Formats: sequence, structure tokens, C-alpha cells
Amino acid sequence: MTQAPATPKNSRRRHDREIIALAVPAFGALVAEPLFVMVDSAVVGHLGTPQLAGLGIAAALLMTAVSVFVFLAYATTAAVARRVGAGDLPAAIRQGMDGVWLALLLGAAVVALALPSAPWLVDIFGASDTAAPYAITYLRISILGIPAMLVVLAATGVLRGLQDTRTPLYVAIGGFTANALLSVTLVYGAGLGIAGSAWGTVIAQVGMAVAYLVVVIRGARRHGASLRPDAAGIRASARAGVPLLVRTLSLRAVLMIATAIAARLGDSDIAAHQIILSLWSLTAFALDAIAIAGQAIIGRYLGANDEKGAREACRRMVEWGIGSGIALGILIVLARPLFIPLFTSDPTVKDTLLPALLVVAVSQPIAGVVFVLDGVLMGAGDGRYLAWAMLVTLAVFAPVALLVPALGGGLTALWWAMTLMMTVRLATLWLRTRSGRWIVTGATR
Repeated sequence: MTQAPATPKNSRRRHDREIIALAVPAFGALVAEPLFVMVDSAVVGHLGTPQLAGLGIAAALLMTAVSVFVFLAYATTAAVARRVGAGDLPAAIRQGMDGVWLALLLGAAVVALALPSAPWLVDIFGASDTAAPYAITYLRISILGIPAMLVVLAATGVLRGLQDTRTPLYVAIGGFTANALLSVTLVYGAGLGIAGSAWGTVIAQVGMAVAYLVVVIRGARRHGASLRPDAAGIRASARAGVPLLVRTLSLRAVLMIATAIAARLGDSDIAAHQIILSLWSLTAFALDAIAIAGQAIIGRYLGANDEKGAREACRRMVEWGIGSGIALGILIVLARPLFIPLFTSDPTVKDTLLPALLVVAVSQPIAGVVFVLDGVLMGAGDGRYLAWAMLVTLAVFAPVALLVPALGGGLTALWWAMTLMMTVRLATLWLRTRSGRWIVTGATR
């Protein structure tokens, strides 16, 4: 039987199959994560406004902590995928276990620091006297689940590197279901109030971590990989994660600056800004799913010393990013009459929201390419460049954003500044990919 010639069309189809197989389950797992907070909000909301306010503060602190450590997933994905491409599965799993051990160490450190600091952290967020006790209660209990949350991040990175995004989807669905059932049972059935919601989340997170560890440990035993902590490997995982931590913190700083400026513009502006941020986060999940596929695919090609395959995959994913961005932009414009009333009935907020929303729609193709190239460079292990690029982006965005209120601009001007931020990211990432300096083949970078 003759093999089909390697035409550009066949190559595109092969890359499309790989991207779809990895991105679709990854999107499902990403969407499942914020559902934890939504379930808790729905359950706790019926207890009263102070309880819901307390949950909101505690959840914001917890989500910030988790987002800071997302490098555990990103760095592990790239490192494991390279080993997979090199055909060394035992080393790939060993690399993944180093990331898991690092997650446990960081989780223990966070618990030791955050547990006694819970009242102070809640106070920084300006919680009212009625909401603060509930926020402290929820935060102190939920902090105990942070090691499990970080293990989930690292283990997710292991499986993504092994080209498996289905298992994280199944675990996320199981965790979401368990959290929903436990929250209702403990809050109302056991009468534990907001503490029951926190315990339900912790138990669900521990269950997810255990499920991941079972899968990873089985893989380690199957391929004869050691499960013991390796100091050198853990240090290497930490070093790979530091640049991605800098990148993440810089991105968080951009979002915090934007929110702070929106708050200075007025109540209608900050309300509209929060609605747009919610929608922006939702579209980010779709684009991030392609980026996750990029991390796994690029890492594998580079590990296999297949420079041509890596370049072809990068080009095809850029095309996917542009197409997805255009589709999301059109969807935002067409669906705005449907979702805007879900968030607000205030005509002033609606008037403020609409022109800024159109700016977000226009910027989606830019965002699509940015997310993809971000994933490509992460998969290549080019974290140091990503850190510097994001610091440059922050340095450009901050003064421009601060000029918005000074020059009498409104929310639309602020989101044009956000579009400038994405454009600067696009320029820095595009220059790097065009240079080819990100292409370093071999089992390690």
C-alpha cells in the first residue's frame, strides 16, 4: 500500500487533527474551572448578602493565588512534551514528577504563610464588618486546599505534555460535580453555612489531585520512572517556572491597572468594565485552548528534532488563531443584544458598555494570534523571552492607560489602550517567532 505524498494540504489536515484533538478537551477543562466559583456563589448566595460578599472576597484572593502559580502547568507541559518527542517516556514522566513535587512544596509554603495572614488579606480588600468574618472563615478553610490545587496544575501539565487533554477534562467534570453535591449537602444538609461550601471545595480539589496522581503514578510504574523527589529536578522545574511567573505577574498587573482606572472613571464605567472583563475571560478560554495545544505540539516536535514540523505547526496554529479571533469578534457583535441584558438593565451602563464592547470585538483577531504565539513560545521553553516581552508590554501600557482619565477619556478609550497592549504583545511575539531563535531542538532546551 503506497503512502500518500506529504503535500501542504495533507500537512494542514494532520495539524488540524492534532489541534482539534488537544484543544477541544482543553477548552472543556478550562471552562470547568470557573464553574467551581459559580456553584459556590449560587449556593452561598441563598444564605445572605454578607455571606456572598465574603465569598466574593475570598474567591478573588484564591483565584489570584492560583493564577500566579499557573506556570506549574505551562512549564511542565513544555518540558514533558520535549521528552515525549525525544521518545523517552520514562524521562518525560520523571520530569513531570519534579513539577508535582515542586507544586507540593509551594503549596505547603503558601498554607504556612496565608493561614495566619487570612484576616489581614481580607482587610486589604476592604471587606465590610459584616462580610469580613465570612470571608475569613471561607479563606482559612479553602487555603488548606491550595496544595491540591497546585498539584492539579502540575499534573495537568504532565498529561498535556503527554498529549492527553481528555483526562483533565474528565477530572474537571468529576470535580465540578462533586463540588456541587458537597456544597449543597454541607451548607444546607449539615447546616455548616459558608464553611460547608469551603469544605466542599477543598474535598473536591483533593479528590481531583488524587485522581491525577493515580494516573501519573500508574504511568510512572508502567515505564519504570522513579517517583522519589529529586532535588536537582525540582530546582530545574523552579528555574523554568520563574520567567513564566514574571510574565504572569506582569499580565496581572495590566489587568489590575485597567480595573483601577475604570473605577476612577465612575460607577457606570467600572460596572461596564467588569461585564466586559467577564466576556473577555470567556473568549480567552477558547483562545487559550489553542495555545495549550500549541504548547504540547511544539514541545513534542522540538523534542523529536523536527524543526520543519514545528514551523509548519506554528503557521497552522496562527491561522487557527486568526480564524478563531474573527469568529469570536463576529459572535460578540451579533450576540450583544442577548447577553447584555443578562448582566445589567441600567441604561447608563448599557450606553457605556456598547462602544467599548465593539473595540473588544475588533481586537479578537489580534488576541487570537497573541494567545497562539504565547503557547508556541511556551512549548519551546522560551520563558525568558516571554518574561521580557511582557515587561515591555506593561511598560508601554501603564503610562498610556494612566493618560485615559487625565485626558478625559472614558471606558472606550481604556479598552483602546488594552487593544494597544495586545498589539504590543503581538509585535514582540511575532518578531521572536520570525527570528527562529525560539527553535531549540532536543530533549531539553
